[in-house]
Amino acid sequence: MRSRVPFFVRRPRAPRRYNANTPLGKPPLPELRKDPITGSWVIIATDRSRRPSDFSRESVVIKGGRFCPFCPGNELKTPPEVLAYRNGSAPNQPGWNVRVIPNKFPALRVEGTLTREGEGMYDKMNGVGAHEVVIESPDHSLTFGELPEKQIESILWAFRDRSLDLKRDTRLKYILFFKNHGEAAGASLEHSHSQLIALPVVPRQVQEEIDGSRRYFDFKERCVYCDMERQDSGAARRVVIETDHFIAVCPYAPRFPFETWILPRRHVSHFETAEPALLENLAWVMRTLIRKLDRTLENPPYNWILHTAPVHEPYMPHYHWHIEVIPKLTKVAGFEWGSGFYLNPTPPEEAAKFLRDAGLI
Repeated sequence: MRSRVPFFVRRPRAPRRYNANTPLGKPPLPELRKDPITGSWVIIATDRSRRPSDFSRESVVIKGGRFCPFCPGNELKTPPEVLAYRNGSAPNQPGWNVRVIPNKFPALRVEGTLTREGEGMYDKMNGVGAHEVVIESPDHSLTFGELPEKQIESILWAFRDRSLDLKRDTRLKYILFFKNHGEAAGASLEHSHSQLIALPVVPRQVQEEIDGSRRYFDFKERCVYCDMERQDSGAARRVVIETDHFIAVCPYAPRFPFETWILPRRHVSHFETAEPALLENLAWVMRTLIRKLDRTLENPPYNWILHTAPVHEPYMPHYHWHIEVIPKLTKVAGFEWGSGFYLNPTPPEEAAKFLRDAGLI
């Protein structure tokens, strides 16, 4: 029988913290940690270790009171829907559960041809693609973490359905699903929503992940994400949530404090091939993780990004779809832009412990 809740969570001893009474009176040395997938380096600044209450931020609060084009009754104020889960009502009318519409101000447009061409040493093509908004609930007052579990499952089904539809367009190479929660994370409207952008190229960051995971597979004949899941599950120091289908873990070399990844326990390279049982359990894991972050960090702004294989690629034994959740607690500044290194003031072992201690919500 499938378990919907973690089947075990170990409670490791809390990492040692520096204080003035420690031997020699010196803080622990900072650590350089290497991401096993991309090979990028992260500085874990242990001498400036920060607890959840140490971060200065503005909590996300749903204020309401303004006109919202995503609320029921305003369907004709948005572009016509491309997908909606309804209870028998007519298209572009109230009575929906999840609604997907083209972005009114799209980054890319579906019309036209790519028309690749050179301009001297430079290359360009037409901005062909798709940019859509997934309105996650008809209730304006609810954040993602407050949505019912079945509602989040419906959102995941919308992602899957849109992926299967858009991948029929041979011009499109990659579909990126993401969520911006809060103004500091890039959200322009407070009504809970996520987005997809379908691109005619594979993003560089995704390609770096694919190339890095392929190098690891060629050397060890194993998937790096599967190895990560096995090692972290066994050690449990960076584990936040475990179920039969998923593990949520603060990665070994996180770029940002409280960065958390959700990994399927079984190897799957393409999200759109996910089975119903997987989506049902993922809804529980996502809801639980976001509620833990909300409780631990007092409703922070955050982004989450769904990383999956390019749509026209066959099954990849070396790549593993996953979701990265990143609270907006620090800013990327000159050092990060100039060096390509990230500076993280909270070790992932401590972040995972804080999130575990938030309990099941």
